Amino acid sequence: MPYSEMAMDVAPETGIGPNASGEELYRVGLAYSTGVGVNADMVAAHKWFNLAVLKGSEDAREYRQQIADMLSSEEIKQALRSARDWLNLMN
Repeated sequence: MPYSEMAMDVAPETGIGPNASGEELYRVGLAYSTGVGVNADMVAAHKWFNLAVLKGSEDAREYRQQIADMLSSEEIKQALRSARDWLNLMN
């Protein structure tokens, strides 16, 4: 299934909680990386792919790396901080 189809109908950050699966988090990353349903935001995409990797998504690992290759070190730091902040809010 193409990424854009997988990301359809995703409401990023709405209802995404600590029990979200790696697949759900991966789909949010896809939404941000493709701009489907939200404005494309590579920092946010990296954040969500990173969270998906933590939940075991191997697909997210590949996309996180592709996004990281497009970001500056400051943007990667921002994405990592944002992921940590989200995890702290969920605990």
